Amino acid sequence: MEGNRDPLTEQIIGAAIEVHRAVGPGLLESIYEECMCRELAIQELSFQRQVPVPLIYKGVRLENPLRMDLVVEDQVVLELKAVDKLSGLHEAQLLSYLKLAGKRRGLLMNFNSERLVDGVKRMVL
Repeated sequence: MEGNRDPLTEQIIGAAIEVHRAVGPGLLESIYEECMCRELAIQELSFQRQVPVPLIYKGVRLENPLRMDLVVEDQVVLELKAVDKLSGLHEAQLLSYLKLAGKRRGLLMNFNSERLVDGVKRMVL
C-alpha cells in the first residue's frame, strides 16, 4: 500500500524532519501539529488544519467528530501521531480518511520516533 515518492510528499516529509530536529520526540501530538503548521507556512505550502471528514451513512450526512489533522495543498492528508509505535489501527484510520475525503495520498507520521524517517508511512489509494 506504500506509494511512490513524489515531490510534494518529499517536501512535506522534509518539513516534518525539520520540526523533529527542532523539538525532538516526546511531546504531545498537538505541539507537533502547531510546529508543522508553522513549517508548512515557511515553505509556502497551503494547508488546512483539523479538516472535518465527510461521513455519509445510508444517504444521510452525519455530524461527526472525525477530523483530519492536516491536508496539504488540498492533496495530501497528514495524520500526526506521538505514540510508542504505529499500529495497523493508525494505518486503517488514515485509509478511512482518504476514502471518505476522496483523497489519494496520505502520510502517517509518528513524531515519537528516534529518527522521524523511521516513523513515516506513505499511503496511496
